[in-house]
Amino acid sequence: MLDYWPFAVALLWSRHVHKLINCARGLAKTFGVRVPGCGTANFAARARAVLPSALCTTLSGLLVAAEALTREIGAYDEALEHMANHLYPETRRLREVPGVGVLTALVYVLIIDEPHRFARSRDVGCYLGLRPQRRQSGGFDPQLGITKAGDTYLRKLLVQCAHHILGHFGSDTALRRWGLKLCERGGKNAKKRAVVAVARKLAVLLHHLWVSGERYCAFPSSDAVAA
Repeated sequence: MLDYWPFAVALLWSRHVHKLINCARGLAKTFGVRVPGCGTANFAARARAVLPSALCTTLSGLLVAAEALTREIGAYDEALEHMANHLYPETRRLREVPGVGVLTALVYVLIIDEPHRFARSRDVGCYLGLRPQRRQSGGFDPQLGITKAGDTYLRKLLVQCAHHILGHFGSDTALRRWGLKLCERGGKNAKKRAVVAVARKLAVLLHHLWVSGERYCAFPSSDAVAA
């Protein structure tokens, strides 16, 4: 069950790489030098090409650290891909959903473990703590936060996927359109509620694909999965 944790650590490393790169960019900008936009893997080489020699020497520690972490993360990514494809082939179907990467699919399969223990796919949303709490009393029905039950890490991954689905680079799908309509309702926390709702519906969709064996369809003709 804990096979994915080394790769989860690598994901956290990737955030530190971005912090190192942002730090190097900020320091270079202070001295009037801008490093052109590029991918994480190419940043160190691009920076060395444009930075003055003295400044390049000063920032060498940051650049070397960013390079080393990037190589380690790349190795983990390859190992993670190999694990998913050979040990957990069921993750391939889940990864057909735009916004769901290999780490999310693998953690989902490991945490859910036995998908048939859920009578309905929509029960997975409750299991992962993505359902709103209820505290009704007479005519009083306040809006409360989600229960946050179940595995915290998987819930965070699903929320990150929801952010991608609703973001600028999200693919045009029925799930994205549904989430954007929730955002349009306005209100102080409309976007936050929409992200959680999309994460919940995504958890339900992944379970449905897993147990049914169906191929993912961006625009299903009917709502086969109820959130």
